[in-house]
Amino acid sequence: MNHRTKMAAALCALSLFGVGVAACSSSSAAPSASSSSSSATLTLESSPSGPITRDFNPFSPTSASNILGSTAMIYEPLLQFNLLKPGTTYPWLATSYAWSNGGRTITFHIRSGVKYSNGTPFTAADVAWEFNLEKKDPSTNVWGLPLTSASSSGSNAVINFSTPAYSLLYYVAGETYMVDPSVYGKVANPFTYADPNPIGTGPYVLSTFSSGGVTLTRNPHYWQGEPHVAKLDFPAYDSNTTANLDLEQGTLDWGGNFVSDIKSAYVGKDPSANHYWDAPLQTEAIIPNLDKFPFNSLAVREAVAVGIDRTVISDDGEDYQQPPAVGPGTLTGLTMPIDKSYLTPATDKYSTTYNTAEAKKILEAAGWKMGSNGYFVSPSGQTLAFTFLDAAAYTDFLTDDQIMASELKAAGMDVTVSAVSVTAWTTDLDTGSFQAISHWGTGGPSPYYLYYNWLDTSLAKPIGQVATGDYERFNSPQADAYLSSFSSTDNTATQLADMVGLEKIVATQLPVIPIFYGVAWDEYNTAKFTGWPTASNEYAPGEPSQPFNEITVLRLRPVS
Repeated sequence: MNHRTKMAAALCALSLFGVGVAACSSSSAAPSASSSSSSATLTLESSPSGPITRDFNPFSPTSASNILGSTAMIYEPLLQFNLLKPGTTYPWLATSYAWSNGGRTITFHIRSGVKYSNGTPFTAADVAWEFNLEKKDPSTNVWGLPLTSASSSGSNAVINFSTPAYSLLYYVAGETYMVDPSVYGKVANPFTYADPNPIGTGPYVLSTFSSGGVTLTRNPHYWQGEPHVAKLDFPAYDSNTTANLDLEQGTLDWGGNFVSDIKSAYVGKDPSANHYWDAPLQTEAIIPNLDKFPFNSLAVREAVAVGIDRTVISDDGEDYQQPPAVGPGTLTGLTMPIDKSYLTPATDKYSTTYNTAEAKKILEAAGWKMGSNGYFVSPSGQTLAFTFLDAAAYTDFLTDDQIMASELKAAGMDVTVSAVSVTAWTTDLDTGSFQAISHWGTGGPSPYYLYYNWLDTSLAKPIGQVATGDYERFNSPQADAYLSSFSSTDNTATQLADMVGLEKIVATQLPVIPIFYGVAWDEYNTAKFTGWPTASNEYAPGEPSQPFNEITVLRLRPVS
C-alpha cells in the first residue's frame, strides 16, 4: 500500500473510537449524549503557570490558554492522534484526507454540521483561510510548514506545500488549531492578538477568568453534543508544590506534574481513587545555546554529556519516575523503548557513561586549562562558566539542574542555576536569552517530530527573535536535508536511512544533550469521573496536556 492509501485506511479503521465520530463520512457525528443536569466540575492542571493574563490566542506560546493547556477545549485540530500507538489517527474536524502531487498536496474532507461556539458554521473555506494566513504571516506558522497556498471547494480544503510534507501531517492536522476568520481576519496582528473572548469549535467556552485561573463550561453548539463533564476548572498554580498539595487533598482531579514519592504522597492518601500512569513519550534534554559561550564549543558539550550522571538525575531529581537515557544509542536522542525500531548497529554504539575524569580529558584535549580556582579556562582566557535557566514552578527540573551543576563543578565547570517565572522562562527560550535550559522534547508519531523540533533551521530565529523550534540555533544543512528527505517519501528504507543520519548528527555534534525519557505525567482521581485512559486502555496519553486532554475529557463520565 502506498502512503496515501495506508493513511486513509488507518483513518477509516478508527470509526469505533467511541466519541461519536464518523471516520469516512461527511455527515456530522452522532451526538455524545450528555447528562445535562450534571453539575460535576473537573479540575485539571497540565503545568504550573503562575498568574495569567486574559489571552486565549492559540498561536501564541505564552497565551493563558496555551500555558494552562486549555486551548484544545476551545479550538480544535483537523485530526487527533494517539502517540502511544503510532499510526492511530482519530477523525475530528476532518473526516478523511488524501495526499496527492507526490506529497505536496493534501485534501481534507471537512465534517459537515460543525459550528463555532457562537452558532455560525465552520467550513472548508475557514480551513483554507487559516493556512493562507500562515503562509502570509509567518509568525502564525508556528511549525514552520512549507505552505504555498490553500483553497476550498464544497466540503474539501486543499493545502499545497513547496516540498513533500508526508511527515508533517501531525503538525498540519493535529497541532494546528482552527480559528474563526471573522475574528482573526479583522485584527492587525493575529499572532499578538490577545483574543479575550475566544470563539472556537471545541466542546467548551470561556465562562470566568481571573489571574488565578479560568473556568470553561459546555458549548451548546458542539458538534458531538454537549460533553458529559459540565465544567472545567483550570487553576493557575504557582508551582508543582501547590498543585500537588491540591492533588493530595483531593481538590485537583487531574494533574500533570512530577510528584515526589508519588505512591505514598498521592496514591497512599486514597488508594481506591488516586491513581497515576506515566507513559514515556519523548526525550528530555539540555538545550545549549550554540550562539553563546561556552556552548559554541563542541568540546564543552561533549564534556557536559559525560559529566552528568543520568541515573542519579532520574533517581533523585525525578524520583525514579522518568527513566534515565542510558544504554545503547542514548546519545542519539531516540526515546526508548518506543523508538527502538529506529536504532541500528550504526547508531547503537552512541552511548555514554558518567565519568568526571573523562570530561576533564575532553576539555584538556581541546586546549582548555585548569585555573587556580578549580575551573577550566578557554584558550582565549574565558572561565568555563554558565547558568542553567529554569522555571521556578518546575521543582523537579530545578532539582535536576542543581544535581547537574554540582556534578559539572566537579568536572571543572562553574555552573549555577537561575529560576524565573514560567512566562519569562518560555520567552527566554524562544528568544535565545539563555545559556542552557533543560527542556522536554516534542512527541509525535515517529522520531521525526523530535528531530524536527530540535534541528530544523526553518524554526530558528536570530537571538532576540521568537523561535518555534531549534531553540539552540543549530545550523546544519545536512540535518535539514535528512529531515526534508524523510518528509518527502513514504519509503520506509529511505526514512530509516535518514533517521540514522539524524541520530549520528545528534550523537556526535550534540546540538542537544539527552538526559532522560519524558513521560506523560498523569495523576487522576476516579471518585467523580470514570473512563480514564490506562495502561490497559491506551486510547490517549493520560497527561492533561493539549491536544490530548480533549480526547480524554470527551470520554469521561460522571460517577452516578
